[in-house]
Amino acid sequence: MATSTHSLGYAGCNFLRQRLVLATLSGRPVKIRKIRARDDNPGLRDFEASFIRLMDKITNGSRIEINQTGTTLYYQPGLLYGGTVEHDCSVLRGIGYYLEALLCLAPFMKHPLKIVLRGVTNDQVDPSVDVLKATALPLLKQFGIDGESFELKIVRRGMPPGGGGEVFFSCPVRKALKPIQLTDPGKIKRIRGVAYSVRVSPQMANRIVDSARSILNKFIPDIYIYTDHMKGLNSGKSPGFGLSLVAETTNGTFLSAELASNPQGQGVAVLPEDLGRNCAKLLLEEIYRGGCVDSTNQSLALLLMTLGQQDVSKVLLGPLSPYTIEFLRHLKSFFQIMFKIETKPCGEELKGGDKVLMTCVGIGFSNLSKTLK
Repeated sequence: MATSTHSLGYAGCNFLRQRLVLATLSGRPVKIRKIRARDDNPGLRDFEASFIRLMDKITNGSRIEINQTGTTLYYQPGLLYGGTVEHDCSVLRGIGYYLEALLCLAPFMKHPLKIVLRGVTNDQVDPSVDVLKATALPLLKQFGIDGESFELKIVRRGMPPGGGGEVFFSCPVRKALKPIQLTDPGKIKRIRGVAYSVRVSPQMANRIVDSARSILNKFIPDIYIYTDHMKGLNSGKSPGFGLSLVAETTNGTFLSAELASNPQGQGVAVLPEDLGRNCAKLLLEEIYRGGCVDSTNQSLALLLMTLGQQDVSKVLLGPLSPYTIEFLRHLKSFFQIMFKIETKPCGEELKGGDKVLMTCVGIGFSNLSKTLK
């Protein structure tokens, strides 16, 4: 293991989560310099510091050093420990920001992870808890991560800027992952969604549903959008509303889109009708992009393929997002793994945008901490 002591160096604040997650899984220390060094307010932001604290809570023996200005971070990962954890997320970012990283790490803990996260459940930046529940959990099941204790539920909704939401996530541990062959996305068979409203009139959710259906009904008849109106203690601290839509295909692929209203006191007020229509159009665009994994979860799928057994995994994706492209570079530097990338232009079989077939042989990652009991 002589190679693992060699630390990787990066500059800048971009892709901080990717680097810390991959460092934890590969056991390689990272040093990140010049974090917003030229900014008026240099160093790590609140939400990044909160993320680092979360990493510290779920691992055992991690060494984290941050200089006084917060512009340099050294992270030497410990063992993934898991167990029962509570964490108050920064309200500057959604809970999805933290959950995306936990979805990558949770299957490889020593003890099954049971975590309560508090903060903003739905915002305009990060994937909402609704969308992760509908798309990321079925994706993890494809890799053999499943069981009664595998769940993600929203206890309270919280909208920005006040937050006040609460989410419970639990995930079983696995020693190894199954290789996957996801090359045929199938045809769209139904659309499901949740229109939610907190601290505003419950009528808002109904208006969103009607406007979204006005567009989607032309596409497919099997549509059901739930309305979720939380009141009292369950509605967090700020008013807001939004919609998350998920299209499911005949082969069990889930494609998602979502929109949330502007935070209280920021930007122009959004009409629920406009929000519903725009979200429906976003979903149709995601369906056009296609692939077996939607654009939110591309990097999660590629990471799990990398960590799979020493066997070939294939997945068909829509156009790669810039985040995914950077993620592939990071996979190469942390795990020395290269993907074979074949472009599949849209033709007879594949409708919509150009697709990419990603193939790799897993590194045979094994959850060592699970065997140490």
